[in-house]
Amino acid sequence: MTTVSGNREAQDEKPRMSRPSDSESLIATTSTSQFLKSELLPTEELIGRRKYDAPSSDIWSDEDNEEALATIEKDDKPKDEAPTDRPFWANKTEYLLAQVGFSVGLSTIWRFPYLCFHNGGGSFLIIYILMLFLVGVPLLFLEMAAGQRMRQGSIGVWKVVSPWIGGVGYTSFMVCIIVGLYYSVLMAWSLFYLAQSFQSPLPWAWCPLLKNSSDFDPECARTTSTTYFWYRKVLKATDEIEIGGLPVMHLSVSLFVTWLIICISMIKGPKSIGKMLYVSVLLPYIILFCLVIRSLMLKGAHFGLKSLLAAKVSALYSVEVWRRTGNQIFLSMGLGFGSFTAISSYIPRSNNCVIDAFAVALLNLAASLTATVFVFALMGHLAVENNDKCYLKNAETVMNLVATGVIPPEAQPPESLYHDPSSIYSRWLDNLPEQVRNMVLLHLSDCNLSEKLEEVGKVMEGPGVAIVAFTDIISLFSGSTFWAITIFLLLANLGLSTMIGILQGILAPLQDTFSPLRKHAKLFTGSLLFVRPSGSYYVNLLDDYWASLPLFFIVILENVAMAWIYGARRFLADLSIMLGRPISPVYRWLWCFLSPLVLLVLFNLDILNLPSLSPQSNEVCRTYPSWAKVLLIVLIVITILPIPAYFLYILLQMPPVVSMIHSRATDIFKPKAKGRLPKPCPRLQVRQSQKKINEVGKYPGKKLSAL
Repeated sequence: MTTVSGNREAQDEKPRMSRPSDSESLIATTSTSQFLKSELLPTEELIGRRKYDAPSSDIWSDEDNEEALATIEKDDKPKDEAPTDRPFWANKTEYLLAQVGFSVGLSTIWRFPYLCFHNGGGSFLIIYILMLFLVGVPLLFLEMAAGQRMRQGSIGVWKVVSPWIGGVGYTSFMVCIIVGLYYSVLMAWSLFYLAQSFQSPLPWAWCPLLKNSSDFDPECARTTSTTYFWYRKVLKATDEIEIGGLPVMHLSVSLFVTWLIICISMIKGPKSIGKMLYVSVLLPYIILFCLVIRSLMLKGAHFGLKSLLAAKVSALYSVEVWRRTGNQIFLSMGLGFGSFTAISSYIPRSNNCVIDAFAVALLNLAASLTATVFVFALMGHLAVENNDKCYLKNAETVMNLVATGVIPPEAQPPESLYHDPSSIYSRWLDNLPEQVRNMVLLHLSDCNLSEKLEEVGKVMEGPGVAIVAFTDIISLFSGSTFWAITIFLLLANLGLSTMIGILQGILAPLQDTFSPLRKHAKLFTGSLLFVRPSGSYYVNLLDDYWASLPLFFIVILENVAMAWIYGARRFLADLSIMLGRPISPVYRWLWCFLSPLVLLVLFNLDILNLPSLSPQSNEVCRTYPSWAKVLLIVLIVITILPIPAYFLYILLQMPPVVSMIHSRATDIFKPKAKGRLPKPCPRLQVRQSQKKINEVGKYPGKKLSAL
């Protein structure tokens, strides 16, 4: 790289994107900025000095990334070298496991199948895959590349890209803290159920008896034993959100064990995390595969899969379906948390993050589809079972009517109906004389298989309802104790790997920015809020209505900052130099146009949808009070507040324009050595070959314009 003075050679060892602290002054006018950029300073230095410059014009350049590669000096220091005090992942496998583990979380199991069922089935899958590769993968690549390039957490990275939006990192940091508080409770629920699974019979299999009586608890009799166990035994839930109370003891113990496991996993940073991820990431995929095979063997599984593949054309034109699909992509993949950036900061710069982004997205999609096949197969089985019960109930009604003489004896159902209701029932009705059939139908319930599937599909909406659904599912398998242990081991490991990723989004910025504050055990105390009797209401309030808006706002600013402020083409050229290979210019157009457009539309749709929400608990049919909606809005504002606050902070730090120009001029024109040095070319804007640049270095008197 061409230099201005001898002491500038040391800059080759630093990241090519300089930190905000390197900035010294402000360019007063655009013409002055362009003059200094083209005549005096390399782009590397300008990025650091032009702290408050306007958006780069490099976005619109048609120059290919290959030309940037031609500017690399043969004797440059390898670009993947980094400060020795920053840890590395032991190998590429552990790094990918960390990315995949964070991306594939509990929502993959309960939210994706639910959305797929209620938003068009196959149509939802088409929209999801389309948005995943056109919007999700480019944004995932952006976050991973930014962390790998700057080797910092979310706070440091976005200060480097543009100080004006430096608050984005602080917002991501706050989102990780809040999500970490209630997400650890989801893992604690799974651990409690896992501990309860080592019993036979399972404690939720039967309703409890009243004290000093042989009768079942009437409250449990009105519902199911699994639902009763969830609300009364696990949550000890209150009837209203306003009723507080002390944390539930057994959930507090589970929560403590959860944080103990997390702390042990992260005690030595990437070294210990990587070893834990071999279990917490690979084991869920093995368990999911086994569950899918077992579910496909159930009666009616083919009907559930048939409904999955049936695409509803109307869903393709529904704005609401597109909104929900977009929300699921960002919430499921984990964009905006800063965790991808933090995890990528521990990998050498020469790592091919383009392939990594596709690998993480494809593995996330594979896990989502596998879980969906499992859930739809079970839903088909439950629908067929419920429909058969309806057939048998109708057959019993007909037998009673025949016995009482209300209908003629020829309407008597055959004995074979009890062995195979699904096929015999319809054949029996069709063979009845028309007059008799009309008399019979007046007394029968309507047994519709599609309606039964709709009834089954009402589950899987929230995390708590999903757990109840899984306990119901376990009863379908022989050897329920074994399958209970297997399923809740799956949920616990998914929660653990995601929690590790969330805490990486907290600890990496702390280590980079606030080195004295590196402890995360204090989050355990905050999590106790969600294990109180009313805690599940708050979990659903945050998970359903709060998380999406701050994350969309974060991702929008990240996209705009990299594509329009720093410059998409300049960033791709940086990556081309870093990776030693050209990167497709398609990403430049996706970052500059498609991604911002889609993000803005989704963000506006979510805002428009917020006032129409009547926040309601998915666990119990109770509407949240008005103050809960106010609390929701306050949390959203507080989370986003660091962005405008840091913008104002940078604005107040701006020195006077005139003195800035003078300071810059005296610094730039100060002679560093005798003789006339060649005028350096901007590193990423140079259009000459390396051979000609070296020729100028040999003949300092030769003008740069001669090239």
